[in-house]
Amino acid sequence: MGPGPSDVSERVLKALSQPTIGHLDPSFITLMNDIKSLLQYAFQTKNELTIPVSAPGSSGMETCFMNLVEPGDKVLVCINGVFGMRMREVATRAGAQVEALEFEWGEAVDPNAVISALAKNPDINMLAFVHAETSTGVCSDTKTLCQIARSHSCLSIVDAVTSLGGSELKVDEWGVDAIYSGTQKCLSCIPGLSPVSFSPKAVEKIKNRQGKSFSWFLDLNLVMDYWGEGAKRTYHHTAPVNSLYALHEALRILKEEGLEAACARHVLHHKALVAGLEALGIKMLVSEAIRLPQLNTVGIPDGIDDAEVRSSLLKDYDLEIGAGLGKFAGKAWRIGLMGNACNKKNVTYCIASLGAVLNQQGHSCDVEQALKLTEQAYQA
Repeated sequence: MGPGPSDVSERVLKALSQPTIGHLDPSFITLMNDIKSLLQYAFQTKNELTIPVSAPGSSGMETCFMNLVEPGDKVLVCINGVFGMRMREVATRAGAQVEALEFEWGEAVDPNAVISALAKNPDINMLAFVHAETSTGVCSDTKTLCQIARSHSCLSIVDAVTSLGGSELKVDEWGVDAIYSGTQKCLSCIPGLSPVSFSPKAVEKIKNRQGKSFSWFLDLNLVMDYWGEGAKRTYHHTAPVNSLYALHEALRILKEEGLEAACARHVLHHKALVAGLEALGIKMLVSEAIRLPQLNTVGIPDGIDDAEVRSSLLKDYDLEIGAGLGKFAGKAWRIGLMGNACNKKNVTYCIASLGAVLNQQGHSCDVEQALKLTEQAYQA
């Protein structure tokens, strides 16, 4: 129950173990087409350029910036956590002139602040922000932010690593231009792939670059020839065949459940977890209106040793929760409820285990009452 990777289902592990075939094999090309279609469903888009990059979520970030940004482009990067900071770093490395708009950790990106920044800097041509900030557990209003970007003739670049498959995300309806995610969060697939999607407007910019991308491996003008339409593909790199088997199965599971049902499941178990945590005397650090159900950031009670609690949970209960990052380091825990791991058994086990360890550390709490309130939340 950490911030990722999440538990992988038996179906996905079984798919991973299937015999490896060639990455240009006709059967594998059929699978590639299926994966594209399933990713389009997950992203809620008809974008033709919707593919999994053959590397983890950070490569999805680099794919967006290295292909869209040309030296001298001006990019407004919104920072409300670690991964907004990383966006700024990658954009700078891609040659962008970066304008950073910073917010307090635990707060969402403020659309009014974005409007003001764009008004002051009319030459900005891209807006970048994190939909679901993994370091803080905050969800920002992607629909509104993308509408603002469009109204100022900016392309939008969105980090959806923690939101895809767990929170509402509608790429076409919201007007997202470039978006990337990871397979190891709410999709409950193995780490190592980064789903991305680009709007026709973004593809046009990629194709009309004045110079080559600084990355050969992530150059979409080359990768598109491998992931393009039809059976004939141009070799670009050796695709991670078995990892793509796993992603295909994970996406099938998501479609079987349905996006709305998956999002509702994350909210259901999140509410029960919050009820139990608060009964243990643990405070949520993010206000309810902007709180991610799949990534719960909680304050560490006074006098409690952060590392010792996490170590005891892992050693004695085989349970992982995440440490705080950046400004939250040593002050917060990050409890994941993602994908296959988002279920009632895990919620009640987490409350019981954490309560027991806290009592051992001298933080007196009533575990039985916490479990009772957890159950009541499920009945509400």
